[in-house]
Amino acid sequence: MTKRLNLKDVADLVGVSEMTASRALRGAPDVSEKTRLKVEEAARSIGYVPNRIAGSLSSQSVNLVAVVVPSLNSYVFPEVLSGISSVLKDSPLKPVVGVSGYDLDEEEGVIREMLSWRPSGLVVAGLEHTDNTRQMLQSAHCPVVEVMDTDGDPVGHCVGISHKEAGRAMGRQILERGFRRIGFIGTKMPQDFRAIKRLDGFCEALNEAGVSLLDQEHYSGDSTIQTGRDLTANLLARSPDLDCLYYSSDVMTVGGYMHCLAAGLSIPTDIALAGFNNLQILEGLPLSLATTDACRREIGVRAAEIILSDLANEGPRKFEQMQPKIALGESL
Repeated sequence: MTKRLNLKDVADLVGVSEMTASRALRGAPDVSEKTRLKVEEAARSIGYVPNRIAGSLSSQSVNLVAVVVPSLNSYVFPEVLSGISSVLKDSPLKPVVGVSGYDLDEEEGVIREMLSWRPSGLVVAGLEHTDNTRQMLQSAHCPVVEVMDTDGDPVGHCVGISHKEAGRAMGRQILERGFRRIGFIGTKMPQDFRAIKRLDGFCEALNEAGVSLLDQEHYSGDSTIQTGRDLTANLLARSPDLDCLYYSSDVMTVGGYMHCLAAGLSIPTDIALAGFNNLQILEGLPLSLATTDACRREIGVRAAEIILSDLANEGPRKFEQMQPKIALGESL
């Protein structure tokens, strides 16, 4: 944690009183538009977030841990939340969730609002943020843990996996099994930075062996089984010689599997399939699908443990990279 910023820091930058700065940030009608804009810009420039806890509580924190994730529609982030909750349940702290929708500007707004309530900790998925968000995180009054990803420049504590290495590892496994005509299907592209990093690592592994992606489909929407089915049909219609498909999400892999069953394709004889995340949705399928376990619950557990440890005794910034595990299943 760094020195706690206060309203006086903002007021001094603009050259107004703390009362004027406070009224400007509240949007009071008796403050000129010019002054309001100057105060808001000064607050953004140093990462100051207004404190919404009133009166005698203004110097304290509430017993909440803010958790900011891109989505709750997928099966991925609820497991992170489960890990966080499992640790916090025996403490006074409770998690509260904000959703960014894979939009960095929306993430900035969510984090600003959450920090304004003075939480006891903040967990945010990913390492990519707007400049204003990075400034807020650097100036936050509480422990900040960035989770899921280690390929980048963390602001605070960091717990996750290398998505680039995860993609590279799957690429090598696919090559070792003799597949060379390989395609890729990804969702939330290009908003999902972690999926892009996996694809980069995957392509690097292929290129090292003198192999390139034969074809690929990028879809900007969410991962669904139907979308996986449709995109697989499109890709195989366009490139029928593909012998392996790598998906950005297990949900999409299941959709691809459904298409192959309907089309009478044998897996992996006619085409091999591999996904990512080792989601519970894979359990009970007639065929076990290749995937990578991204340590989601473990990441949530460690994030919560770091926040509790930091609050008890502030220590050095922690950087923990977990090792994802590949399960080859029967589809490779």
